[in-house]
Amino acid sequence: MRNIDIIAACSDLGVHINGSNLGPKILLKNINNYDNIKNINYDTNYKKEYQTENKKKNLEQINLFNAKLYKEVQNTIENNSFPITIGGDHNIAIASALASISKNNNLGIIWFDAHGDYNTFETTTTGNIHGLPFAAITNYEKNLLTTFHNTNFFAPKNAVLFGARDIDEPYEKNNLLDAGITIITTEDVKKYGITEMAKKAFEIASSGTNGIHISYDLDCINPQIAPGVSVPAVGGLNLEEAYAFLNEIIKNKEIIKSIDLVEFNPLLDINHKTEKIATYILNELINKL
Repeated sequence: MRNIDIIAACSDLGVHINGSNLGPKILLKNINNYDNIKNINYDTNYKKEYQTENKKKNLEQINLFNAKLYKEVQNTIENNSFPITIGGDHNIAIASALASISKNNNLGIIWFDAHGDYNTFETTTTGNIHGLPFAAITNYEKNLLTTFHNTNFFAPKNAVLFGARDIDEPYEKNNLLDAGITIITTEDVKKYGITEMAKKAFEIASSGTNGIHISYDLDCINPQIAPGVSVPAVGGLNLEEAYAFLNEIIKNKEIIKSIDLVEFNPLLDINHKTEKIATYILNELINKL
């Protein structure tokens, strides 16, 4: 069993909806007898911006937060521990994923998400930065979100968007196609099966790389099953499929270098449904990686 560090990335600055910053600490209360936990918080005196017309809202504070998180994940890897980063909104993956590739040199990535997260500051309609991180870590949205990183980015040929069903038309979809990201939709999973599609994703992400970063967004799951996310999308994977993908992560653990678990929003959860799912996922990762 690996040495695992849990890094609680307590930020909801990337989205206009509050609450995902509370997710990590809620989940950590459900983990028994685990001491390797680090917390990253943003300045509580900071007044969060919400205006849709501001396409770069909270940018400076997000970069300050992500620079701290980036260093923490790097330190974890340098100390021969395996980082599991709990968000928080998905913008935190800019730091966690890039920190991992900075230490592993050449990684593929599987972005498990209902959304594309592949907007740029030019194509975003909301200015919510959690809609840009996948573009940032593949160097499609350049510079503004990655000022703390000066080594490799993820190559689009080894990047897979898995479980997508809510991609902005036409601009975000065009960005994904232009970059050459592999897209496996929820429809693909229903048609061909979760095992076959997961196998394809792992093959693409691992081909010619030193390993894989997994970024697991809970909104990939049907919101009727997991309602506690900031931006739910109709449809999605059922629980059997979500757990089957988790099992594929564990089965491929030798090539997995780092993991995110993001977007749990306890303020929007119903009867602790999403909390229980996220807790199960987290405990499986801790106990079986």
